[in-house]
Amino acid sequence: MAPDEILLEAEDKMIKTDQVVANEFAGVRTGKASPSLVENVMVEVYGAQMRIRELAAITTPEPRQLLIQPWDAASIHPIEKAIQKANLGLSPAVQGKIVRISFPELSQERRQEFVKIVRKMAEDGRVAIRHVRRDALELLKKAKTAGGVGEEEIESAEKEIQKLTDQYIAKIDAQVAAKEKEITTV
Repeated sequence: MAPDEILLEAEDKMIKTDQVVANEFAGVRTGKASPSLVENVMVEVYGAQMRIRELAAITTPEPRQLLIQPWDAASIHPIEKAIQKANLGLSPAVQGKIVRISFPELSQERRQEFVKIVRKMAEDGRVAIRHVRRDALELLKKAKTAGGVGEEEIESAEKEIQKLTDQYIAKIDAQVAAKEKEITTV
């Protein structure tokens, strides 16, 4: 495998890791309602697993309230059960043909718990990026021992991989700082 291919593959994996971390952060509750908190919750309907966003319209009529309006009224109770099972700390209430979720004010202790959760997710993301770096460096070593690739080319690729690693870890750090600010702002 050529050093350029190894670099492209490593960057692609780092981009995907960054996106996964961003999606996980979107699912962490802050002081206000956001459709991203529940849109990926899996619901068992029609004999299959589907996301809530595929089954219903999710709106935020007020800053601390979510309304989930299923396109098929028969899926209201499965949606309610899925939200309860998802362990998000939310209490859905069925009202006619909609599911309403109200968000109470977060206590300072609860906010700190969410900050810890976000930091843990971020650390997992950083570790995943470092694993991508390690794998890419191992592939470069194999390419070097296999021959056909110059020493200078390998060194240049190793420096580029380190730059990518630093860049994506910095992105995750920026996301963590933004999410912590969002959580702790009352």
